[in-house]
Amino acid sequence: MSDSRNVLTPDALSMMDVIARTGSFAAAARELGKVPSSLTYSVRQLEDALDVLLFDRRSRQARLTAAGEELLNEGRRLLEQMDAVAHRVKRVATGWETQLSVAVDGVLSRVTMFELCEAFYALDPQPAAPRAADGAALPATLGSPGTRLRLRTEVMSGTWEALVSGQADLAIGVGLDRTPSAGFQIKELGTLEFVFAVAPHHPLAACGAPISDLELVRHRAVAVADSAQRLTPLTINLLPGQDVLTVSSMQLKIEAQLRCMGCGFVPEPLVREHIAAGRLVVKPLHRGAQTVRLAYAWRLPVSSTPGAARKPQLGLALRWWLGQLESPATREALLERHTQMPLAGM
Repeated sequence: MSDSRNVLTPDALSMMDVIARTGSFAAAARELGKVPSSLTYSVRQLEDALDVLLFDRRSRQARLTAAGEELLNEGRRLLEQMDAVAHRVKRVATGWETQLSVAVDGVLSRVTMFELCEAFYALDPQPAAPRAADGAALPATLGSPGTRLRLRTEVMSGTWEALVSGQADLAIGVGLDRTPSAGFQIKELGTLEFVFAVAPHHPLAACGAPISDLELVRHRAVAVADSAQRLTPLTINLLPGQDVLTVSSMQLKIEAQLRCMGCGFVPEPLVREHIAAGRLVVKPLHRGAQTVRLAYAWRLPVSSTPGAARKPQLGLALRWWLGQLESPATREALLERHTQMPLAGM
């Protein structure tokens, strides 16, 4: 086993790749600046250590055996992985995170989130001095970050829980009434208006006066389950004794209400088109309309390692996202833009 490890070096795997690509030991030797006998000796060392034949000796060409094909394929994969590790280490050293996890509340615009992801992936190798959240210019020569993005959709308290539990680096759509604990920063995203809506053939659609809780409790509500697992889940706008259909997302809640399976408050931007088309009817309640103030929050860097800077800096990927969220247009789009995206190829 130790002999196999000793011979399976990056140079040996690269040599196999060149021989297979050029089709002969002579051509590979010319490309590598070596004599053919040197390559032949190196291949025999590989074969002896692995106890397999890598090339068919009956052919005048450098024709791989099945074992040679397997080594070539796996070797190419290993070389790619080694290059990827080297690139990730370099990114970390230059300030780009290896991975950035973003938790997003399901009431926010998926269209805008994907546009932000596209903009992040399309960062120019030499951008024109982008601005960070703190106003400082980011380095213009670091190139495309290559940071792996991880998006997760949460509901209500689950968005905050993802951040405080370490499952997310940035949480978008947390309640502004949250009191951030030490180590977290929070900023206002904006206000989202909720309207009480029912299908046009729902019994409550015929009510002319504002609907009282006494009348409301007689009808099934549709509720979205809070995705929090450890924090206390929130229960909003449900009356004691009221029948409830619970779903996992706001999109499913809207679908259920379109099908007249219940009633409830929904974000006005998400149902604006349904209301305009008459598929949903907005009804006034005695308790009045509801607005929710939303925010975005992130984890502050901790200076706990020996030799760390006195005031550690945020990673460049997180700083880029925070810079985008500083824009009023971006914040408004996250709250307001819910037009369906066309599917690729349609």
